[in-house]
Amino acid sequence: MYIKTCAYVHGSSSLFFSTVFLPANLMIQGMWRSPAAPLSLPARIALVAVLALLAARPADAWRPWPSLQAKPNSSDALFGASKKYEGSSEFVRLKYHMGPVLTSNITVHVIWYGTWQRTQKAIILDFISSISAAASSVRRPSVAGWWSIVRTYSDQTDRNVSGTVLLGKQFDDLHYSHGKSLTRLSVQSVIKTAVTARRWPLPVDYSGGIYLVLTSDDVYVQDFCKNVCGFHYFTFPSIVGSVLPYAWIGNSNKLCPGTCAYPFAVPEYIPGLKPVRPPNGDAAVDGMVSVIAHEIAELASDPLANAWFAGDEPSSPVEIADLCEGIYGTGGGGSYPGQMLVGKDGATYNMNGLRRRFLVQWVWNHLVSYCSGPNALDHQ
Repeated sequence: MYIKTCAYVHGSSSLFFSTVFLPANLMIQGMWRSPAAPLSLPARIALVAVLALLAARPADAWRPWPSLQAKPNSSDALFGASKKYEGSSEFVRLKYHMGPVLTSNITVHVIWYGTWQRTQKAIILDFISSISAAASSVRRPSVAGWWSIVRTYSDQTDRNVSGTVLLGKQFDDLHYSHGKSLTRLSVQSVIKTAVTARRWPLPVDYSGGIYLVLTSDDVYVQDFCKNVCGFHYFTFPSIVGSVLPYAWIGNSNKLCPGTCAYPFAVPEYIPGLKPVRPPNGDAAVDGMVSVIAHEIAELASDPLANAWFAGDEPSSPVEIADLCEGIYGTGGGGSYPGQMLVGKDGATYNMNGLRRRFLVQWVWNHLVSYCSGPNALDHQ
């Protein structure tokens, strides 16, 4: 099925027209269950308006914390307010907006844009492989335990987010095919390059495929380091030729580790905070892991920006990981990440994966209406 839309690109005065193709796997997951009679004119107008809103901007980007608006000397900026449940609030109104979630087995295809060391790739690939690792192969608290919270989200047919997350194909864009300064839209062009390459292209995967564009530390992406460490959305057929859920995450090592690799690096504008030791020896890449986790969780629960989010504005949703940014353990809030684990080597983490330990932010648990993670003290 396809629908032609017209909308303004966020942050631009350009008007674009796009034919949106709706892949079969997404339609059966909750958008359209079976062929029906043609829509009435008012219904078609309403549907086009919704798609125009969705095309306006990616699901809002994320940065681990702290906020640039935090007052350096305020106590809340240094220590979160004490509360029984992390992030709990009667004002949070996370709702299901009837869109699809990823219920089929999820396959993560990775695009390495720029120059990456083998050791850096290994950290990220081991995390992805840990998401649905067997409980018997990993000590608790585990990455799989964290994913079990994401799995509580379901579509309108009561099918839950898949419990299987697999590492898919990888593509190396070593020569910076679109330069070292990317816009949000040119990130989609990077995906097009990967799926149309003459040698070893990535598959166009409609059956649960998601795409990660990971940029090296010498690449600047629009809004990176301001309010952006990563974002997710879906590709436009006018650029890529297909509707594919994707996310971008950047390596902040040279540009803004205090913003995007927190708490392994700390920003200068909040005094008194000391960085913690990363579990895999690379502050920027260990910081990326949490952003990658954030985006994968939201891709699974809100792949087309019309499923699970708080508020009524699909062009600027607050999703399940946005609600818990900066919270890594019990008591987290403000710029205090919560109670985490410290290994014998002095490294800080909050969950175990295959062969490694990771520090990953918590996500919103809609069943109990607060942020949850496998390392919560009441889970031990």
